[in-house]
Amino acid sequence: MDSVETVSLGPYTVGPGQPLLLIAGPCVIETREHTLRMAESIAAVARRLELPFVFKASYDKANRSSVHSFRGPGLEEGLEILRTVRDTVGVPVLSDVHEPGQAGPAGEVLDCLQVPAFLCRQTDLLVACGRTRKCVNIKKGQFLAPEKIGLAVEKVRETGNANVLVTDRGTTFGYERLINDFPGLQIMRRFAPAIFDATHSVQHPGSGGNVTGGHREFLPLLARAAVAAGIDGLFMEVHDDPDNAKSDAATVWPLDQLEGLLQTLIRIRAALA
Repeated sequence: MDSVETVSLGPYTVGPGQPLLLIAGPCVIETREHTLRMAESIAAVARRLELPFVFKASYDKANRSSVHSFRGPGLEEGLEILRTVRDTVGVPVLSDVHEPGQAGPAGEVLDCLQVPAFLCRQTDLLVACGRTRKCVNIKKGQFLAPEKIGLAVEKVRETGNANVLVTDRGTTFGYERLINDFPGLQIMRRFAPAIFDATHSVQHPGSGGNVTGGHREFLPLLARAAVAAGIDGLFMEVHDDPDNAKSDAATVWPLDQLEGLLQTLIRIRAALA
């Protein structure tokens, strides 16, 4: 199953034979102070567990249930906050890129540009991200079979950029429900190192009326299964006050429970070796 090549993300090598990559942080940049505090706290956990860590926070949540939902500080201010995280905390940073025109400025700051799931077929966006020569994390669309993510990977690699990750965040099954295809993780892994998005996988899109609902209590179950299925990295949105998070409050994982969950996942991964 390890035919895929490793890729570079900032100072890390990701893929077969490498430590489990942790991509984690709040869903959206809320304030500069909160973002720095979260980055420092998660980085401390990752150091204790000897996990390579990439800090994730969105400068703009363009895909929100309601027009009144909090979206974040925007491109310019958000990237400056992420630059501060990178320089101050000393960890690589990742954020979503929604339009081809954002890729250039984002590539000057980010170590990894993330293509949102609903945009994974947008050729111009994929190509623009690839041309930055930074790592590109493509989230598989909720509507897409795992075999088809290879076409998105090809679009990025055609730019000469081989540093591509693919992430599964669940597949739509009827209304307001996502299902995870664990064999699909290994199918996706034929094309690039595979990341499992544990927090978005427990979402019930639209079930909260004007916000996205979900059931975070099932996150450990899915994360354990994904690690056992042989993923290369774990994506989690983490918050120190989940119920008051400004985005995805129903599914973000509590900061004070992060280390315990990761310890369990590390033991599962070690058992596979």
